[in-house]
Order: sequence, then structure tokens, then C-alpha cells
Amino acid sequence: MTRAGRSRSHRSKKKRIVLALSPLVAVAVAVPLMNPAGAATPSEVTADCSADSDKLENCEFVDVQFKRDSLGPNQRVSPVSDNCGSTGTASKTFNVSASVTRIIQLEDGFTADGGTKLGNSFFEIGVKFNTSEINITRDDKTTTLAFSRTDTVQADSLGFFMWSAKRTDVSGFLKATYKEAQDGQKVFFSPSEGAADVHVFYPQILKNGTPDGRLWLRNVKCGSPEASGIQNSTRALRSEPGFGAGGENVTDVEIPLSEVSGAAAP
Repeated sequence: MTRAGRSRSHRSKKKRIVLALSPLVAVAVAVPLMNPAGAATPSEVTADCSADSDKLENCEFVDVQFKRDSLGPNQRVSPVSDNCGSTGTASKTFNVSASVTRIIQLEDGFTADGGTKLGNSFFEIGVKFNTSEINITRDDKTTTLAFSRTDTVQADSLGFFMWSAKRTDVSGFLKATYKEAQDGQKVFFSPSEGAADVHVFYPQILKNGTPDGRLWLRNVKCGSPEASGIQNSTRALRSEPGFGAGGENVTDVEIPLSEVSGAAAP
């Protein structure tokens, strides 16, 4: 009886030892998975490329796909002419000004100077998409459309000009080559190799040197919620619904750019 009792006691003790070690083994396995040895993350790649970091040997934009004639934001590009309370139409002169520049979708307000590794890459990609049929703005210089025009504002309405620039949307990813190897490698990508998440919008330019796009005169019925929003806005260039998408209180009339006189070249 005594011998049997010792045997049971011995087996029970072994089980307790095994259970005590199991969590330690799990932790030891988890640590290497959670801590890659210094590999550059996509956000670090983007930050280093944006700052033209000294750690980089090179940073380039690799294009994956593109789309011509991609329309930009819908913007009000003239002062608002007020014909509220009137029972008849009114002839009004509008001073219109719209500008375009190359936009890189890395972070808000980011521009890449031509003297940086990344900026030079964007310029070279732009050369690839600049053709005899479609001329684009490859650098970060601003191109402007500016003119005065007399048009008709409807009765009891607000009138103003709207603009949406035509752009070539080139999407792809960033490829960064570091001077010193990290985690055994020097090349890293953002957000990943082969991705099409980084967008570069190259404005399309007409042969006369002015931006290409959609231009229209918008009339908004006074007293409507849409009119109240415009009258209460303090922003000169505020975003608006697209052409024909303003609702029953809004009337849009497209103006061909060929009819615009006095357009200023850059």
C-alpha cells in the first residue's frame, strides 16, 4: 500500500512541473514574432522618403496603373453673385481664377521638391506619361486659369463658377533603398511591393498652356438649404457637389473652355 501511494504522488508532481513550464515556452516563442530586428515599417519608409533622409541611398515611386482624365475636387472659383429677391434674370461679370499643381497622396499638403530623390522620381514618372496627345504638369509648379466673363444669373438665385481639373492619376508604391542593411536587407516598400495605394495626380494642360478641366456656371435658388450653406461659408474655395449633382435647387450649365476668353497662361 505504501509503495502504491508513493507512485501516485510521483506522477502528480511531474504533471505540476510540466504545467508550470508551458507558459514560459509560449512567451519564448512569442517574443521573436513580435519584435522584427530593426526592419523598416511602411510608415518609416514613407517618412524617410518624404524627408529625403540621409539614411537612404535612394527612394523612388514605382507606377503600377494609371487613369487619364481623372477629375479633381469640385471647387467654387469665382465670387458669388447675389440676385436674390429679383423676379428677373441679371447679367453679371464674373472674375474666375483656378490653379492646378502636381499632388502626391502621401499626406495632406505634401509636395516633393525636384531636388530630392523622391521628387526626381515623380518627375521621371511624369515624363513617361507626357505624350503628344496629353500634356501634363510633371513638377510642383502651379499653372493658372484666370479670366473675366459676363453670364446670366437666374431670378432669385445665387450665381458662381465651378471648376474640376482633369488629371492623370498614376498609382503605385514607394521603393526605398537604405545605405545600411536593416534586418539583413536594404530594400523596403511602402505600403507594399506591387501595391497601388500611393497616388500622384499630374494636371493635364491644354495646348495654350492653361489647365484642362470641366468649367460650369452654377445657379442656386435663394432661400434653399444649399444657398444658406454658401452664404454662411467663410471659405473662398469651398468644396461643392459635382456637375449636375447639386439637387433640385441647383442648375448647372457647362462652359466649354474654348469659349473662355482672356485665359492666362502660366
